Amino acid sequence: MSKRDYYEVLGVGKSSSADEIKKAYRKVAMQFHPDRNPGDKSAEEKFKEAAEAYEILSDPDKKSQYDRFGHAGLGNNGGFGGHGMNVDDIFSQFGDIFGDDLLGNFFGGGGGRARGSRGRGSRGTNLRIKLKMNYEEIAKGASKTIKVKKYVTCNTCSGSGAKDKHAVQTCGTCGGSGQVRKVTNTFLGQMQTVATCPNCNGEGTTITSKCGSCKGEGRVYAEETVTIEIPAGVQEGMQLSLSNKGNAGERGGAPGDLIVLIEEEPHPQLQREGLNVVYDLHISFPDAVFGTNLEVPTIDGKAKIKIPAGTQSGKIFRLKGKGFPAINSYEKGDQLIHMNIWTPQQLSDEEKSALEKMQSSNNFQPKPEKDEKSFFDKVKEMFS
Repeated sequence: MSKRDYYEVLGVGKSSSADEIKKAYRKVAMQFHPDRNPGDKSAEEKFKEAAEAYEILSDPDKKSQYDRFGHAGLGNNGGFGGHGMNVDDIFSQFGDIFGDDLLGNFFGGGGGRARGSRGRGSRGTNLRIKLKMNYEEIAKGASKTIKVKKYVTCNTCSGSGAKDKHAVQTCGTCGGSGQVRKVTNTFLGQMQTVATCPNCNGEGTTITSKCGSCKGEGRVYAEETVTIEIPAGVQEGMQLSLSNKGNAGERGGAPGDLIVLIEEEPHPQLQREGLNVVYDLHISFPDAVFGTNLEVPTIDGKAKIKIPAGTQSGKIFRLKGKGFPAINSYEKGDQLIHMNIWTPQQLSDEEKSALEKMQSSNNFQPKPEKDEKSFFDKVKEMFS
């Protein structure tokens, strides 16, 4: 089943501001909130769908990627949907979006769902890395396995930050809910508000004895091997986002994302122009006169081409479909071969004599055809 457009899910447009996107997400999430629709699987799926859409559209890098290439540009690493995230995970990351007043008003001050989800630490930060790819990898797509230095979950305490299970106790201020409530008398009556507990920072628990390996953070700095699936057709400067592959959060908090910046390795003979590949071919004067068969490099090996007799310098041959694929369609570029006739710079006496005899020949006088395209027209056509 194909995913719905994220803008359609939230009911916003591409030009909507970050605040408008946030408000729209809150409205949809409150409509399909599991606590308002108990046992309704359809509502729960729409709640998850909205969270996935907000995760992408609230992140400038992911939003830009999505705007340019749609779901395909995000690969399998775009949103919650591909990672088995449950409702509690969504609350852990976006619970504050709903607003404390809304939680208190809609759920009778209970906010039971939020209580369970707030027992996690802070979310980890995003990481950015650069990844070099050659032309062949870009054309076919590639699976890259790299080593990344980052914060990972502490194995000693499994991310809790505590020395052992006995070193964790329920917060005495909030009673384990992660929240404190305050009742204020207004002219409309009593107004109940809910705020994050200042003692445990919303985690609901406090640590009496810290883990010796991570010093209570629940994470350590280490090296981790990450496999990245790169779709065919990426370009220089494109960014791919891998959800939950960034720095681990503190004390069990959700990990950040890994942002991968694509860099193209220069090809020794070819040059990229959008989806097309350009190759400058130099041939001798006799080959241009008599014609010849040659091999030229392409992004996936070599290709044979026939140079017809009388080929002029500046002629452009096109190898259909030998360029790069588009990342979000079936479109594919071509290879453009720009002909250059090589003029020798040093001649023997015999060669000079032979050319001098031909110099005055009528066949060697330039006679461009009237319908011959100009250099600028050829360049325009080459990159259109």
